[in-house]
Amino acid sequence: MSSGLTTVCYIGAIILFILALSGLSHQETARRGNLYGVLGMTIAVLATILSKYVLPAGYPWIIAALVVGGGIGLYAAKVVKMTQMPELVAFMNGLPGITAVFIGYAYYIDPTASAGLTEVEKTVHVIQVYISVFIGALAMSGSVITCGKLAGKIDGRPRVLPGRHILNLACLLIVIYCGYAFTQAETVSAGLLPLMVMTIVVCFFGITMVMAIGGADMPVVVSMLNSYSGLAGAATGFVLSNDLLIVTGALVGSSGAILSYIMCKAMNRNFLSVIAGGFGTGSNTSSATSGSAEPAGEVFPILPDETAELFRDAKNIIIVPGYGMAVAQAQHTVHEITQHLREIGVNVRFGIHPVAGRMPGHMNVLLAEAKVPYDIVYAMDELNDDFPSTDVAIVIGANDIVNPAASEDPESPIAGMPVLEVWKAKTSIVMKRSMATGYAGVDNPLFYKENNRMLFGDAKKMLDEVLVALKTLKAS
Repeated sequence: MSSGLTTVCYIGAIILFILALSGLSHQETARRGNLYGVLGMTIAVLATILSKYVLPAGYPWIIAALVVGGGIGLYAAKVVKMTQMPELVAFMNGLPGITAVFIGYAYYIDPTASAGLTEVEKTVHVIQVYISVFIGALAMSGSVITCGKLAGKIDGRPRVLPGRHILNLACLLIVIYCGYAFTQAETVSAGLLPLMVMTIVVCFFGITMVMAIGGADMPVVVSMLNSYSGLAGAATGFVLSNDLLIVTGALVGSSGAILSYIMCKAMNRNFLSVIAGGFGTGSNTSSATSGSAEPAGEVFPILPDETAELFRDAKNIIIVPGYGMAVAQAQHTVHEITQHLREIGVNVRFGIHPVAGRMPGHMNVLLAEAKVPYDIVYAMDELNDDFPSTDVAIVIGANDIVNPAASEDPESPIAGMPVLEVWKAKTSIVMKRSMATGYAGVDNPLFYKENNRMLFGDAKKMLDEVLVALKTLKAS
């Protein structure tokens, strides 16, 4: 394939990637957006394989890599549960990172990569390699820790090293010094040492950075690492002189950065405060800890039969899903209940907080899997004003995103964080296994409000009983 035809294919792939991002911005067009992305990637891969830069002798290796990689992807698609999607996404964010590291080292060692370049061009080349390895190592190490935290293999609470900021400053100085030594190295062997030292230091920084973040900030971390993976891809594109990688990496990097901003805004936090850690101490960091009185009062339990009666008599119901719904795999039962209630004339809607779950859009994915109609799924800002006129607001396994302390307690760690104001409904029902705090480790005064009821137990089991009770009430 000529270089001109390869360029045309790359342009077509770029257009398809842009259409994919556009499609993924809306639930109704998400499936089409995925299709555009798959088609664009197929064109990009085929154009690269058939280009003049790939020798026929390399085809067996490429085919073997496609078979192995595709097989792993198909296997993961079949065995990974919806509850494991956050850690899978986090893991995949690290793959472009490790790729950037390997390609950076390979191109630096390859004597033909810089053949025929002027001194200035060689300097630019080694700087590109250094930046590519730097971003890749950061994305790779941070993603591994994020994956471990989301999977429960690593404690979700922030772990901050003593003198952390001094260590970070030392890491920065080492990276700068190694960068200078790398660019000044006269031979490949002389440059490998500073490059390897930088890689180790950046991996250490990536690990300590994510270890210091916990709790409610995890969705921000996932989107942040997604941005880093895109930047790693763009940096690799500069190393390989591949325009397609540069553009697609920039698309992923910028969209991840925008998503991180949206996540931070949804939690009333700035990006630097997320990196500095703070949420998710694992202890009771509620207002009690900060000097105010600990929320106290009577908790009012409710049974599935009583919940069904409230549902039957209600005209307006808002369902707020959380990570507990994902863990219990209760989304299909929720859909059945929603169908039943809509059949008897109840107006049922879903309220989604931007950081509900463990990754951006987690609840939207679960509801889409259960085939909940798109037109009854609303963002937090679209529903918050409707809670006073809502008969029943039911919270399924969420905690921090419905915590009234965010607006009522200025001393709370989550003060100012926009939340779904479910306590303003005539009756709120919170489904939880126990009275434990949420992922941010902050106590929730909602549990003690007079108009709130607690439905304790596994979400799926309790909702199954609610569905049976609803059908019994309808039959009678």
